[in-house]
Amino acid sequence: MTYMSTNPFTNEVVATFPDMTDEALRVIVDRAQTTFESWRLTPFAERSHFIRRAAALLRENADEYAGLLTLEMGKLFAESLGEVELSASILEYYADNAEKFLAPEHLGIASGEHGDATVVSEPLGILLGVQPWNFPYYQLARVAGPNLMAGNVVIVKHASIVPQAAAAFERLFRDAGAPDGLYTNVYATKEQVSALVDDHRIRGVALTGSEQAGSILAARAGKNLKKSTMELGGTDALIVLADADIDKTVTWALWGRMNNGGQCCVASKRIIVVDSVAFEFIEKFTAAMTRLAAGDPFLASTTLPPMSSQSAVDGLRSQVKIAADCGAVVTEVGESVPSTGAFMQPTIITEIDRENPAYDEEFFGPVALIFRARDEEDAIRIANDSSYGLGGSIFTADVEHGKRLASQIDTGMVFVNHPTWTRADLPFGGIKKSGYGHELSHFGITEFVNKKLINVVPIDAPA
Repeated sequence: MTYMSTNPFTNEVVATFPDMTDEALRVIVDRAQTTFESWRLTPFAERSHFIRRAAALLRENADEYAGLLTLEMGKLFAESLGEVELSASILEYYADNAEKFLAPEHLGIASGEHGDATVVSEPLGILLGVQPWNFPYYQLARVAGPNLMAGNVVIVKHASIVPQAAAAFERLFRDAGAPDGLYTNVYATKEQVSALVDDHRIRGVALTGSEQAGSILAARAGKNLKKSTMELGGTDALIVLADADIDKTVTWALWGRMNNGGQCCVASKRIIVVDSVAFEFIEKFTAAMTRLAAGDPFLASTTLPPMSSQSAVDGLRSQVKIAADCGAVVTEVGESVPSTGAFMQPTIITEIDRENPAYDEEFFGPVALIFRARDEEDAIRIANDSSYGLGGSIFTADVEHGKRLASQIDTGMVFVNHPTWTRADLPFGGIKKSGYGHELSHFGITEFVNKKLINVVPIDAPA
């Protein structure tokens, strides 16, 4: 595996990093295990000192950290700054709340004289994180924040196209004064990742990535009887009901589809519009998408950044071609994108029948799939007719009605009048091929802890 930093705006290679040797990896795991033995006993107040300091350093050096994101995967600089702030807020959230979330739960007297029961939360050990390129810090923060505060230690294998961001996040904890081995980045090969999962000292695996990567790593973890969480792909539906404010909905739909250049697991990838407002919505959405301006992601005037890599562009173009070959209507919009750099022409796809591969595929980039539904019942049917189940959203003037319909959407998350999004205090996770387990909120910190029962029974209790 080649860890290579390439500027997608120019397709120029900026830096390369060698794979880690097996011996170097062994030293890292040894050190992480040693660190865990002391970190697990470290009081919450001391743990939070380091995590808060890391959050403060992110904010103090926001431009520097954000610049690496824009350089390595093409994110708009304003969005990179937003990701830095979001990552800092996640670290801070767990520094402030971990002790409360993991407080012992007293169950009281169990079955009369049979004991006084308490459940305590204890860390598991070393966790392995395998993380993607599209949100290089946020993905790391939502693994590191809760699990370090829970008393675990973390080893992360990041995506091969963001090696500088990966190193910067490791350096963040070192600069915060955290113990050596608490959080470690590794430039590991696929074979080494498998070996890590097999190592008895690795006690859990957290992956965010593709369905294919998730199935492979989940199988490996399962073979070793290790806990895992999988946050995989999504084909989130954004449902537009007849009473929705179309102008406001178009604004949010464009944001939901194009945030992070359209490269987001919870992007609004399938826009489902009821027939009575379909013409107006499609006309206004097309006009809004046409106005996107491609260019240098460091410039404030740019609203359409390059994709993360040329290979990502090539793969997306192939998907679009197959969709067209199978009968869908493909419409490219806006001014022609630059011929240099990893740019993809904004595209709208309509008339997608169920036999078209595009019907149940994830399109990662500036491509919007629009479906027309007969009515809201048909819209719910289309939304649920997917192998994935990450997020989704409903736009309506009747919020209570929207909440009732949200209960019918077969996903892990549903937002009303806002595309699916994330915050430190909101649980994040999906079902079906979108994975299992939760990150963020109080749910996220309990995924990799041992909920141990301690029951004190009187010595003279009857047998």
